[in-house]
Amino acid sequence: MDPARRLLPLGLCIALCLWGTVAQNHGVQGTTGDCNNHVICPANTKCVNSTHCTSLDGYQPSGNRFFTDPTETCDDINECLGPSQPDCGPHAQCNNTPGSYYCTCIHGYELSSGKANFTHASENSCQDIDECNQTPDICGPNAACNNTSGSYWCECRAGYVPSNGNTTLCQAPSINCSAEFEGIKETCRNFSLQGKWSSRSSSFCSFFNSTFDILMSTCRDGSAALSLENVTLRFNALLNSTSLWDGGDKWEVGSAVTVLLQSVERAALATALRSLERTTQNVTTESLAIQTRLVTGNCSQHSEVFTLSAHEETMDVHCATVTGAATQAGVGAAAFISYSTLDSIISARRLSEGNQRAGGKLEKSHLNSRVVSGADGDGSPVHLSSPANFTLRHRQAKKEEEEALCVYWKVVAESSSWSLDGCTAVHTNSTHTTCSCDHLSSFAVLMAPTAVTESSPLTIITYVGLTLSLLCLFLAILTFLLCRSIRNVSTSLHLQLCLCLFLADLLFLTVVTRPGSQVACAVIAGLLHYLFLACFTWMFLEGLHLFLTVRNLKVVNYTSASRFKKRFMYPFGYGFPALVVAISAAVNPGGYGTSTHCWLSLDRGFRWSFLGPVCAIILINITFFALTLWILRNRLSSLNADVSTLRDHRLLTFKAIAQLFILGCSWSLGLLQVGPAATVMAYLFTIINSLQGAFIFLVHCLLNCQVREQYRRWIKGFRMFSSKSQPSDLSMSAVPTTSTKTD
Repeated sequence: MDPARRLLPLGLCIALCLWGTVAQNHGVQGTTGDCNNHVICPANTKCVNSTHCTSLDGYQPSGNRFFTDPTETCDDINECLGPSQPDCGPHAQCNNTPGSYYCTCIHGYELSSGKANFTHASENSCQDIDECNQTPDICGPNAACNNTSGSYWCECRAGYVPSNGNTTLCQAPSINCSAEFEGIKETCRNFSLQGKWSSRSSSFCSFFNSTFDILMSTCRDGSAALSLENVTLRFNALLNSTSLWDGGDKWEVGSAVTVLLQSVERAALATALRSLERTTQNVTTESLAIQTRLVTGNCSQHSEVFTLSAHEETMDVHCATVTGAATQAGVGAAAFISYSTLDSIISARRLSEGNQRAGGKLEKSHLNSRVVSGADGDGSPVHLSSPANFTLRHRQAKKEEEEALCVYWKVVAESSSWSLDGCTAVHTNSTHTTCSCDHLSSFAVLMAPTAVTESSPLTIITYVGLTLSLLCLFLAILTFLLCRSIRNVSTSLHLQLCLCLFLADLLFLTVVTRPGSQVACAVIAGLLHYLFLACFTWMFLEGLHLFLTVRNLKVVNYTSASRFKKRFMYPFGYGFPALVVAISAAVNPGGYGTSTHCWLSLDRGFRWSFLGPVCAIILINITFFALTLWILRNRLSSLNADVSTLRDHRLLTFKAIAQLFILGCSWSLGLLQVGPAATVMAYLFTIINSLQGAFIFLVHCLLNCQVREQYRRWIKGFRMFSSKSQPSDLSMSAVPTTSTKTD
């Protein structure tokens, strides 16, 4: 045989073996390798030393590393979970494959090289994907896209809020207008069933329904375009409905006014917040004028104080007030409304009449300006950190005898009326008044007559009378202190009375006009309250002492009189007024000091904290004096031996009665300053009250024989002292004849 032919089978066998080895080394799966005629390797394996099999890279056998069993299996190794997992680098993740793995960038990142994957960290070039640039409308309309590392987020533009929690749909904000009036329609039905409505009730229920229709259409649909002009015209039609306002009673008209004021405020704010393209809006109709203002961002981008105008009225509100009440969209709104005809409706129906406290400033006041409203945020009433100022024009020129009062429309339960709470007139002239208020609501200016016109004659009488009284009281005090012949318990009582009245008149004279400090004015009012009460308390003690003395005329009990003085007189004389003032201040601390005078307030009947004890003391003393006169009458008819003593006590009794009349009469006249005779009573009150000290000096000093005798001795002694001192003075001159003539 040819040698070449003999070598052909051997070469073919060698070639087949080499091909099988190469195929197994390259991981050919689903096939078996035949290292020799005795070993067959399963899938994912390779032949080793022609006698054993082992797994390929990326696989591992279920048993031994080297094996000959053809049924052995090799499983894939998950390199991404192993203890020696590959490092793909930042912003990348590992992805396993059969027998291998690869790396890809995580969501929000991509390879700058443009490749889909990589194997080693050195190949990592993952960078952030700017979704906002790739898809400009990714957040939808009225929203801004904000890119972040690996992601993005959407934000509604200024003036818009997310719709139903979906941040990709933004709409203009809306105001919940129904919360405040949820039960009004039910109230209509209830009052109709209870018979509280008048024959015009159907008209007012129709008015409420119309108001709700306007309000709800304005506030509910956040996607609808609104027009402040259309809303204002609809409210204007309600104000011009004369049949409505003329036909209802006071309660019905008051309720309608309250609902109207609050509805216009809410509707104005809603339209302002939904018309973000218009920062300022102005609408003027026949019956009302409205101006609104939007504030976006922080106050550093705007003026510190905004001024809104409507008709001839203005409102100055701080920027922080508006932004503090801003909606969740970061946009704030303020509205100012001025009503042309509402003041005549309120005045014609006398809506505030009967709702004011008797004797208060508002009792006799009248409306003298347009009604205006200020609102911010969502229209809910809140206390302002910085007060808002309103300048209102007077309908009629202010008179000198009138006082301008700044008031707001206060809603309490089922009634409404004007209230002074939280509002102060900071400036007023004949045509305008500027009000400073710590809250936003509906406001107006009322004109109230002053209690007593501070005319020039009354002022002159006050100054002259008090000056004379102070001089007389000073002389009386010196008399009671220095005149030994009249020193007794009665004199001590007179002395304490004069001291208290002297201090009260002196304090009153120094603060005829109200000081600027409210605290100082309250303190002065409290001191005057105490001193005048002390005067009446000492007068009561005089009456009591006189009664006890006359009752014990049969036995002159000096020990009992001394005991009366030491154990009872001073603690009660100064302690009782202090107790009354302390209780009054605790019950009503704001009752001390008014807007014009430092005296007790007329509100809540606080003046009776003074008049009550005074009236009680006057009645008790009248009783004492009546009993005293009765006792003296009986004694005069039965005891001739002590007739002089009885006459002295009777004279003392008449003096005490005169003193009671002097002190009590003046305050009684103060209560009678009402009606046509108010001016006459004012003059009598001023004259008698300012001359109290002079009357006391006349009764207790000049009409007292012992005091007059002491005055004569003092005057005589003074003349003798003067005559003795004159020669020594003249002897120093060279005129001896003059000295001799003088002696």
